[in-house]
Amino acid sequence: MRILIYEDDPAIGDALTRRLQQGGYTVDWVEEGVALRSAAEYDDFTVIILDLGLPGEDGLTILRGLRAMGANTPVLILTARDSIEDRVKGLDASADDYLVKPFVMDELLARVRALARRKAAKAQDIVRCGDIEIEPAGLIVRKNGKVIEFAPKLFNLLLTLVVNSGRVLTRSELDEKLYGWSGEAESNTLEVYVSQLRRKLGADLIKTVRGVGYIIPRED
Repeated sequence: MRILIYEDDPAIGDALTRRLQQGGYTVDWVEEGVALRSAAEYDDFTVIILDLGLPGEDGLTILRGLRAMGANTPVLILTARDSIEDRVKGLDASADDYLVKPFVMDELLARVRALARRKAAKAQDIVRCGDIEIEPAGLIVRKNGKVIEFAPKLFNLLLTLVVNSGRVLTRSELDEKLYGWSGEAESNTLEVYVSQLRRKLGADLIKTVRGVGYIIPRED
């Protein structure tokens, strides 16, 4: 699962990034108000944490723009603006939640988890691939009805491959899903994760396309 943070305060941005990564999320942190290019880019994220007082475009402008594109990613506004008027403006601009600074980190993480569950439940209850069932909302994987434990990053990789079954995903695409725009993966990390998936779910599930990436073939 992937989180986009818009936050210009380095201390807050760094603290958020570290805690979310410890929770298994992939995090992209933007320190100024720069809109993404399409709804698809926004919808690639599980939750967006949005400060309002950003250099460049302000947070409300970014929020209205992404909704105008048709992006439905849950947005949590995180701001020092604590007036009722500001809260109403944010929620009326289609924010899903509003939290005032200073805040308690555990409360913010709980709100992020709630928004992530809501998005997963709206998207689909169960994703199936042969004898494998995935419940995105609960991070649950079953094979032949038996629950198999997955760490968050490994779960995210499996879900990405299954949702894109029939399409070759390049190494760079998969690394971005796992580590975000600025994250740096060790050279063999992806291979290690794929090997773990094969051990858990079967050696034939994921095919290697040499020099390109990986694919789960689509079942006819």
